Amino acid sequence: MRARILYATLTGNNEEVADVIMTELQRLQVETTKEDITYVDALDLDPAEQDILVTVVYTFDLGTLADEALDFYEDLPDANLNQVVYGVAGSGDVYYGDDYGTAVDLLEAQFEKTAGIKGASGVKVNLRPDVPAVEALQKFAQQLVQTAQKR
Repeated sequence: MRARILYATLTGNNEEVADVIMTELQRLQVETTKEDITYVDALDLDPAEQDILVTVVYTFDLGTLADEALDFYEDLPDANLNQVVYGVAGSGDVYYGDDYGTAVDLLEAQFEKTAGIKGASGVKVNLRPDVPAVEALQKFAQQLVQTAQKR
C-alpha cells in the first residue's frame, strides 16, 4: 500500500503534523512520501500512484486557505481520484474562533466533489501537535489504512 502526503507550511507546524501522520503510516507498513503541495498539480494525480492521499494545510488570515494550496484546491474537483482514499488535516489557531481550522473544512468539501473515498474525518491541530493531537493524528492515519484495506 502507498500513501502520499501533501503539505503547506509557513511556520513548520504543518510539516510536523505531516511527519506525525507519515510516521504512523510507515509504522503500519505503508510506503509513504511527503511533498510540498506547491509543487503538485491536482490534475496530474494518478490513482495508480497512491492508495491514500493526505493533505495537510494551514488556515490563514480570517479562515482562508493557504496560498500554496490554492491551485491544488481549485483543480481538485477535476482530479482523477477514482478509488483513492483521502484525508485532510491541518493546523490553525483557536485564537481565531469560528475561523479556526477552516482550511480542513474547505479541502474536505473539495475532495467530496471527486471520486475519492473519504477515509477519516479531518483533524484540526491547534498550532503544533501536542500529545492529544499526536494521538488524534495517529488514529486518523489508522482509519485511512483501514478504509483503504476495505475498498
